[in-house]
Amino acid sequence: MSKRDYYDVLGVARNASDEELKKAYRRSAMKHHPDRNPGDASAEAAFKECKEAYEVLSDGGKRRMYDQHGHAAFEHGMGGGNAGPGFGGADMGDIFGDIFGNIFGGGARQQGPRRGADIGYVMELDLEEAVAGVEKRIEIPTLANCEPCKGSGSADGKVETCATCHGRGQVRMQRGPFAMQAPCPHCAGTGKTIPNPCPQCDGSGRIEEEKALSVKIPAGVDNGDRIRLAGEGEAGPAGAPPGDLYVEVRVRPHAIFARDGDDLHCEVPIRISQAALGDSVRVPTLGGEVELRIPVETQTGKVFRLRDRGVKSVRSRHPGDLYCKVVVETPVNLTNEQRELLEQFEATFTGENARRHSPKSSTFLDGVKGFWDRMVS
Repeated sequence: MSKRDYYDVLGVARNASDEELKKAYRRSAMKHHPDRNPGDASAEAAFKECKEAYEVLSDGGKRRMYDQHGHAAFEHGMGGGNAGPGFGGADMGDIFGDIFGNIFGGGARQQGPRRGADIGYVMELDLEEAVAGVEKRIEIPTLANCEPCKGSGSADGKVETCATCHGRGQVRMQRGPFAMQAPCPHCAGTGKTIPNPCPQCDGSGRIEEEKALSVKIPAGVDNGDRIRLAGEGEAGPAGAPPGDLYVEVRVRPHAIFARDGDDLHCEVPIRISQAALGDSVRVPTLGGEVELRIPVETQTGKVFRLRDRGVKSVRSRHPGDLYCKVVVETPVNLTNEQRELLEQFEATFTGENARRHSPKSSTFLDGVKGFWDRMVS
């Protein structure tokens, strides 16, 4: 059976970089490794095929020969004694060390005590709290050190070296041609055994409890910001260091403001008369109300910028700005007098007056007329 193209085997382009080749080989080796597919002959063959392809393509000289001559470069001695595919050229230890850890043995490093797990907590804040900062008390379920045994898991304080792994926490297992390191099943990888476990925690050194904490939220936080409280996570097993607590901030939607980084946005409703004649209106800010001048003939959608009225975030030195979008509000619940006045006002928009006083409407109507003229012509 003819060999498949090495580039097709790894699923990469012919101009793939060394890093792309390495990543592709990792994926393929992870998928087809015999330890993951015991007894599967096709997976074993695919595993050998991807190893052979990577050894050739990861070597600059062999790759150039393969690009010029294909598989024939290694079939009749064209590449010399060490040119053929095998295990001699590529750094397989580096690849498999990344994928399978200590699967081939010989490189195992004894790990220190496993620290406790980290805890995540979502804290919801109002916009005002996020901007000004706040201190809040929270309660979280966690694993804490057992008080009777001081976290050791032993009722009498005695801890022995595991007789199975001799304190290494790892045992060597042979599976076919491969040797791999695995956590010791007797001591669960700790390297220690407890002859007299604590009855309160059953030898784990930890108990479940509700933990109360006071968390200070700095001023200027935003959605997705995380605050790390070192050592406030779960207690580590058998006296190992505790994990950390990560508080993630979620800011509730605000009735007036929408936040965009350091800037704030809001809508300011005004009457038709205010938009046409101009006026001064009071607008809210996080620091109190300020005056906003509405120029004569202001159109709806006009945005006014109030400098330094936004948010000073935890990452910036200066506050952002407040953007006020003017929205002209159509009057409702009109009285008879108001209706008559508006009818009189509308009656003045005839002839050239309409075009002069409503330039946007006139431009729109001209555009519609031109569109239909083009459609029927």
